[in-house]
Amino acid sequence: MSPNATPTRAAQELTTRVDGGVGQTARRPDATLKVKGEFAFSSDLWAEGMLWGATLRSPYPRARIIDIDVSRAVAMPGVFAVLTHDDVPGAKCFGLEVADQPVLAIDQVRYQGEAVAIIAADDPETARRAADNVVVRYECQDPIVDAVAALADDSDAVHPAGNVVRHQRVRSGDGEQATAPVVVRGEYEIGMQDQAFLGTESGLAVPADDGGVDFYVATQNVHDDRRQVAACLGLGEDMVRMTIVGVGGAFGAREDISMEVHAGLLALRTGRPVKFVYSREESFFGHVHRHPARMAYEHGATPDGKLVYVKARIVLDGGAYASTTAGVVGNAAAFATGPYRVPHVAVDAWGVYTNNPPCGAMRGFGAVQPCFAYESQMDRLAAELGLDPVEIRVRNAVSEGDVLPTTHQLIDSPAPASELLRRVRDLPLPPVTDGPRNPIELPGGAGNTTRGEGVVRGVGYGIGIKNVGYGEGVDDYSTARVRLEVIGGEPTVLVHTAAAEMGQGIVTIQQQTARTELGVEKVTIHPADTSVGSAGSSSASRQTYVTGGAVKAACEQIREALFRRLPDAVRGAGRLRLEGGKLFTPDDEAIADLRDVIGDEPIERTVEWRHRPTEEPDANTGRGNAHVQWGLCAHRAVVDVDVELGLVKVVELAAAEDVGRIMNPQGVEGQIEGGSAQGLGLALLEEIQVTDGRVQNASFTDYLIPTILDMPPMRLDVLEMADPHAPYGLRGVGEPATISSTPAVVAAVRAATGVPLKRVPIRPEHITGQEVRTAGNPRDA
Repeated sequence: MSPNATPTRAAQELTTRVDGGVGQTARRPDATLKVKGEFAFSSDLWAEGMLWGATLRSPYPRARIIDIDVSRAVAMPGVFAVLTHDDVPGAKCFGLEVADQPVLAIDQVRYQGEAVAIIAADDPETARRAADNVVVRYECQDPIVDAVAALADDSDAVHPAGNVVRHQRVRSGDGEQATAPVVVRGEYEIGMQDQAFLGTESGLAVPADDGGVDFYVATQNVHDDRRQVAACLGLGEDMVRMTIVGVGGAFGAREDISMEVHAGLLALRTGRPVKFVYSREESFFGHVHRHPARMAYEHGATPDGKLVYVKARIVLDGGAYASTTAGVVGNAAAFATGPYRVPHVAVDAWGVYTNNPPCGAMRGFGAVQPCFAYESQMDRLAAELGLDPVEIRVRNAVSEGDVLPTTHQLIDSPAPASELLRRVRDLPLPPVTDGPRNPIELPGGAGNTTRGEGVVRGVGYGIGIKNVGYGEGVDDYSTARVRLEVIGGEPTVLVHTAAAEMGQGIVTIQQQTARTELGVEKVTIHPADTSVGSAGSSSASRQTYVTGGAVKAACEQIREALFRRLPDAVRGAGRLRLEGGKLFTPDDEAIADLRDVIGDEPIERTVEWRHRPTEEPDANTGRGNAHVQWGLCAHRAVVDVDVELGLVKVVELAAAEDVGRIMNPQGVEGQIEGGSAQGLGLALLEEIQVTDGRVQNASFTDYLIPTILDMPPMRLDVLEMADPHAPYGLRGVGEPATISSTPAVVAAVRAATGVPLKRVPIRPEHITGQEVRTAGNPRDA
């Protein structure tokens, strides 16, 4: 069934009513187990005869490998295998979009933490000690750590083909030649943010009797993992079977493989199950991070605040390997001007190889970095013109029927940017407390650094835009297998997809969809694995759209089959309703029992569901119908700042977001609040400190994330403006709140201090005026 097709008449004539369906806060099936600490995560796996894996990683960000001596490690009691690149039977390299990352380093290492050798032993301590006994001789080289400098023609190359992963140009109107009477310029920088999921990389590989391997892993995309792992193991994909087990968060970092291929290699070599569990420190080296960015922006406007042009140069540090850098560059370019009407645009966005840690997918995927820059520019423009910061945004905001200035794509669904801004502006502000205050409520908190002297309040705003789904011509689809049968005398639905549940609630959404479409309360979700068709990755705010769409379409086909089983007299009774396992007429007369209609003949349907096609943008202009849907969110931040000490307390965040259709009210609230927390973290706390290619803070002691004391109360205003092209009219909700919260918090700190603040995360010295080292100028690119 095509995504926009209307269900058949048979399906329309059979409607449902059920508790726990779409639009309700249904109980999560995993909630009780997680709250009680009884949920099995990937790190909890165990198998008879299991060995433990460990990885030897490079201490250097750039070096040639002269020699690897594994003899001492192999000779250790309890060690069953020590493997290097020579032992990889299939493809030597892997990668989501570009296969450029070695399974195990071959003749050089390109970042600190790159895997060089892997070990299997009978306990984790022996495996770690064996790794310490592998002797590697390196010839160190000067690392390439400045992404802007790496663009220069005379720069050393990280890879033989050069340092540019992707360069995306955007040109519209007069582009670089555009002029305006009012001009503001700014240069902005974003540090490297970590996804900071709680469950580190872990999983189990079990060798099978047929020569294949069964994997039990925590991932965002089980089919992409299988494709890459099978190639490296030298096996057909049918010989590699993967099941997703308890995923302790992801936020993009589990789109790339980590320990999976290493566990598979060791399992095949030893003939025994092999388990990996990364430590927190190793996890920082074992997955990608958010791309650091340096951006130079110029906005031109009329004296009444209407935008005339935007010119921007965006340099994204992709680190040592490509991962999803090309896609991040595409998004950075497509959303470089924000949700605003702009007649003339000239944008250049680059993704660059360096010897810094690899960067890839993270919540907000390429839209976070430019949002900080263009929203900072809108505040500067408002100040230059003496306009209210919300008013200047409203005057330029896009709406349905406009075209995006970067891709020239028609916005053919609601885009209430101006309404979202007005709504957050008009929400009540938190009161200012007179007199003594509890220190926990002040900047510095329990540190008791102030009694309130030198504390100034500020209010700031931000709005962001991002695509839902992959876009750029990628075949974006999901597969659902749905079965309706009678078990124990009760109608039961089994839903089987490969959609990864990372905590975001896609398991609940599948249950709610099946209940709504089939009127059956008992819905079981089969573990996600590769025995069913692909659902793509749990990323890009897409799973409720595409997997929800696939489940809905499969259920509609089952409903149609049910209707055709009914006697002619019953079908002729008018629009029937399924509720509580019974069929009702429009007059609420129960005329059939669903158990009897199903009988001993279960109904099963498998649907591969796609949304509208997209297309790859032109490399030189950016034009093209690159995306299927957009998400918008606006924030207002209220902060207290100790201007003498440079400490910030976020007093309140308010958010307004259009979600199209609320599928699960509590789930929507959780997504907006969680995304806002990650945006707050980027604004004030979170940065992987990298010096000369070396990570300085690979722990949650030194890498700071917001705690319950850092996260303020939130006011939410959720709009439901249905997208006519999407199932139920829904809109992906997972990422927009992450995008606009960061610039809103920074704007509030600016309002309190008067300091320009062009870099995040904000550090105390940025506020107090101490000198801060900068990495370079993207205008030199």
